[in-house]
Amino acid sequence: MGIPEKAIQILGESRTVIHSIQKLVLVSVLLTATAAFAQLNRSVIGGDGAFWAGGEFSSFTTDYGAANINGPTAIFDLNVTPKIGVVGEASWKHWHGNLGQTHSDYLIGGKYRAYRFRRFDFDAKFLLGGVWIKFPGDIGSGSYFAMAPGGFVTYRLTDRFKLRADYEYQILPAAPNIPGQPNNGLTPSGFSVGVEYMVFR
Repeated sequence: MGIPEKAIQILGESRTVIHSIQKLVLVSVLLTATAAFAQLNRSVIGGDGAFWAGGEFSSFTTDYGAANINGPTAIFDLNVTPKIGVVGEASWKHWHGNLGQTHSDYLIGGKYRAYRFRRFDFDAKFLLGGVWIKFPGDIGSGSYFAMAPGGFVTYRLTDRFKLRADYEYQILPAAPNIPGQPNNGLTPSGFSVGVEYMVFR
């Protein structure tokens, strides 16, 4: 008995997501090496190569059903120059989902500091990566390539601690890919608030 055509399609899309994530990991390694070089040469290029890590609480609309879905997010923020850097996140929004719905994402990309006012920084970001969704009830689950523009504001509490507020709009072009339903893509979006700590500089 042959493999159903739908199963082959889902398998192919899963492989596409995995390959995309592998490429993103390679890019992140290259960018981290660039940042390390920039940090060694700060006196030449004027960078402030600090590495920040932290956590946030996230609340998103799922774009599939009416409920908001909540959960913790781990973040990092690496400055390459005073205005340009690399940011990444891993988020597990598994709380308050409709009939057991969950939403996990692993994203990495670039940021640009658009404005600084005293202790406030205003940054734009654009991330790429993978999103894993378990749909309500027994509908099923899927993994999808995602693009995620957004922005965040940080407030410098001390030399090593910052408060952070974040907005993100995820674009999943191939979702939901559920038989018998429209496949027009999903656009989950939401806000996060949390704290960052400067690990090294």
